[in-house]
Amino acid sequence: MPVVREFRLPDLGEGLTGAEVVRWMVEVGEVIAVDQPVVEVETAKAVVEVPCPYGGVVTARYGEEGEEIAVGAPLVTVAVAPAEADAAVVVETAEVERPLVGFGVAEPGRGGRRRRVGAAAPVAVAVAPAAPAAPAAPAAPVVVPVISPLVRRLAREQGVDLAGVTGSGPDGLIMRADVERAVAAKVSVKASAPSAPAGATDAAGAVAGAVAASEGVVPLRGLRKAVAEKLSRSHREIPAATCWVDADATELMALRRQLNATPGPKVSVLALLARICTVALARFPELNSSVTEDGSGIVRHSAVHLGFAAQGERGLVVPVVRDAQSRSTEQLGEELGRLTEAARSGALTPAELTGGTFTLNNYGVFGVDGSTPILNHPEAAMLGVGRIVAKPWVHGGELAVREVTQLSFTFDHRVCDGGTAGGFLRFVADCVEQPGMLLRQL
Repeated sequence: MPVVREFRLPDLGEGLTGAEVVRWMVEVGEVIAVDQPVVEVETAKAVVEVPCPYGGVVTARYGEEGEEIAVGAPLVTVAVAPAEADAAVVVETAEVERPLVGFGVAEPGRGGRRRRVGAAAPVAVAVAPAAPAAPAAPAAPVVVPVISPLVRRLAREQGVDLAGVTGSGPDGLIMRADVERAVAAKVSVKASAPSAPAGATDAAGAVAGAVAASEGVVPLRGLRKAVAEKLSRSHREIPAATCWVDADATELMALRRQLNATPGPKVSVLALLARICTVALARFPELNSSVTEDGSGIVRHSAVHLGFAAQGERGLVVPVVRDAQSRSTEQLGEELGRLTEAARSGALTPAELTGGTFTLNNYGVFGVDGSTPILNHPEAAMLGVGRIVAKPWVHGGELAVREVTQLSFTFDHRVCDGGTAGGFLRFVADCVEQPGMLLRQL
């Protein structure tokens, strides 16, 4: 007789407390293999697939799409064959939990997984425990060429049937723009439809109610909720101050053009600024720090894990370049490019979005000159860079047109005073104006 085993939502990293169900990848009654992904969830950090450590027949699944599941709450129950169940018991006796793919091993002393024998909980759909014959093969599913869970969610929220959408991506892949065109087409059809007769007021009322609902309160969930909580905490706990200076970036841009005139990988402005930041933090190490949770001390970080703001499908995220201080300008550029592409495609992992010690914020890409950003808690400092634009500037005692940018520096006033922050910003500005200074720092 099969043994029903319960798989609970694991901690997906960095102390996350829950995740939102984006898409179920299995159905009740389906036979799954060990470590087969069963559900796609969205955490505050990324969209990930969760594999189940049991193989067998899915007897129940918990949570609807769009519902948030707490860490440790049941995800699915699986009817496991007796032989596999006996093997699992041996593992439990040794108090070593079989690791999930990508999630590491449980801490010693916590014991094995819980085992539930019998039918699933009343809220779940149960399957008869005895399985004398193999279930009939289900009808072949309709294969819809779509990969992104964000595209699926948009289609679901807008009531678009993906089976009727023609994809414009490679091999007919359905992209976000395809769904948006389908939504626009639906709106156009509704707008051109003749007036409904008096007897159709119920349908019209339902449409009006849906429109009114779309104009109401938008719940804070997933990434947006995590960002709101983190920014609120930063603003509440950190006494931040900001200073800024205009810098002549003409020589820096000339250096970039010179570097990119030679064969090899191209160097971005962001990579040059990242290199300047690592050199400046080596001179002012107190700014690569954070205040302890209880506010009783300051943690000085030996490595620079450089975060940078990037715009992705899920909104603004901050990927982290690990050990930035040990990378060359070219290596920084390669890693910045890789993480930027991952942010745009929504493929960043939780590990790539956490652990930063200092943030570089290039808000100039949005066409603005300056900003006073909120610090990325618990970091103590952030360098902001505005757009680089041609302006009249006094150079060599004469008025000239130069490429000028505004640099802003926001810092936790608990870790340093204004003299240290001003010294850091002035050093960065000098490196922007005279990039040859970097050679003297090597």
